[in-house]
Amino acid sequence: MKPVPFILVDDLEENLISLEALLRREDLLILKARSGDEALELLLQHDVALALVDVQMPGLTGFELAELMRGNERTRRIPIIFVTAGSADGQRRFQGYEAGAVDFIQKPIEPGILRSKVDVFFELYRQRQQLADQRDVLARQAEALKDAARHKDILLREINHRIKNLFSLTAGLISLSAKSANNVNDLVSELRLRMQSLARAHELTLPDLMEKTAVRRPPRCQHFSKHLSLRMKTWKALVSPSQARMYLLAEAL
Repeated sequence: MKPVPFILVDDLEENLISLEALLRREDLLILKARSGDEALELLLQHDVALALVDVQMPGLTGFELAELMRGNERTRRIPIIFVTAGSADGQRRFQGYEAGAVDFIQKPIEPGILRSKVDVFFELYRQRQQLADQRDVLARQAEALKDAARHKDILLREINHRIKNLFSLTAGLISLSAKSANNVNDLVSELRLRMQSLARAHELTLPDLMEKTAVRRPPRCQHFSKHLSLRMKTWKALVSPSQARMYLLAEAL
């Protein structure tokens, strides 16, 4: 995961260096600004987990910077901890919280207190990162499922179209064979030859569907031909070798 970004805002370089030394760790990206204006520029470029802001600064004070941050959609949800050298009386604290602060830290800073406070916001930001990553993964999976469903629908329509064509051809072959056959044996042989020829022709167009479905099955027309042969053997025992009767039976399939 990317390092978690914090921003430190203080007009004194030595204070920034001290804070950075207390917070430095490999999974933390520390941004530093020596004025409120410089901090605003950085905040528009980075989504930070926490802003540690000195209250007393020339130009924009810490409170004024916080109010500007609250007025911008990009920065309004960034938690702010004010760092102050003076005593934080009730009025001052109220002003800070009203401006958008979540806490105050008094100078001189106690390292343990500082680290415990910032660790809370570090973990919250990490959790948001993980949730965002999981959301992106789920979104990609949902899109992949949609693509698979679209491809399945296309494949099923193609299979349905081919089966309809196959049955149309089969009906035509039955009618043609029934007209030319003189007896049941001739009809069975004629149909078997025609169905086998149809099966070989159909195999030329079937492999692309087989690759898409990854399931190897014998062509439907071969199965139908075997089934038809069994049916015709049964008919042979039931009907006389009349060409008209055979034609009517074949038409009734």
